[in-house]
Amino acid sequence: MSIKLNDTILRAYKGEKTDYIPGWFMRQAGRSQPEYRKLKEKYSLFEITHQPELAAYVTRLPVENYGVDGAILYKDIMTPLPAMGVDVEIKNGIGPVISNPIRNLSDVEKLGELNPTSDISYVLETIRLLTEEQLTVPLIGFSGAPFTLASYMIEGGPSKNYSKTKALMYREPETWFLLMDKLSDMIITYIDAQVAAGVKVIQIFDSWVGSLNAADYRVFIKPVMTKIFSELRKHNIPLIIFGVGARHLLLEWNDLPVDVIGLDWRTSITEAREMGVTKVIQGNLDPTILLTEWETIEKRTKGILDEGMQQGKYVFNLGHGVTPDIKPETLKKLTELIHVYTRK
Repeated sequence: MSIKLNDTILRAYKGEKTDYIPGWFMRQAGRSQPEYRKLKEKYSLFEITHQPELAAYVTRLPVENYGVDGAILYKDIMTPLPAMGVDVEIKNGIGPVISNPIRNLSDVEKLGELNPTSDISYVLETIRLLTEEQLTVPLIGFSGAPFTLASYMIEGGPSKNYSKTKALMYREPETWFLLMDKLSDMIITYIDAQVAAGVKVIQIFDSWVGSLNAADYRVFIKPVMTKIFSELRKHNIPLIIFGVGARHLLLEWNDLPVDVIGLDWRTSITEAREMGVTKVIQGNLDPTILLTEWETIEKRTKGILDEGMQQGKYVFNLGHGVTPDIKPETLKKLTELIHVYTRK
């Protein structure tokens, strides 16, 4: 038996007029929630994601606690990489650490393929639990983008300048494009499986691609992103792209077969429209604002919502993810403000 879905955000992603501006928050699942922190005392991130009941619980918590209009699946962008032969561990305070980083063509040639049924059955079961029994709002699935995944695989972990990644890209284009091919095939397979299991929206996180200039993006990244999104169009669900510090790439993204462009806080909605962005826009309150007093939060949020209502085709989000020090009650109050202030 399927439960009644509040599809406001799906209609907004299609550019349709809605009764109010819908919103959700990147990294809303976990991070600052006390229920999640209690779980993390017993289980690691990978252990939670491998137990569908727990992962589903963490995913739906923000919907129940904050009243957001979309739920984002609780997992990590590293989730599919072990199936390809990547030895990755999520270390507290550091992030993903990879013990067998890619250094040459041979390393890329050794990468395997993702078989969703055997490799990530726990993710698919989590999706089924949520979409068939638990959620009253659409479930957002996701994947890391090829550049962002490659940056971890080559650097061996988080990086500030992506020097090893970019050096390999410039020095060994054959190696780079083979890696892009393997990652794009994996991403398409991965997303296909998520959609088949029940997700209603897909967001591709290209968090670190802003480190490339537009000319290099067009040569080394845009073809593979065009391939991925063109292939995913068959699902007829909203497709979102998001990255950090990527103002100079917004028109490149506007060219891609996506429905929605996520903005970080560095570029306003009005600026993006004036630059020529025509897609639905998602964003873009600086998460740090949520650590200030409510008067500032309310003023900044209303300013962004005013822009969104004036420019049209807009969904509210943060300009990056929720940080662990943001209070859950602030997010609940923020959601109420968004809904009340924008209701027609």
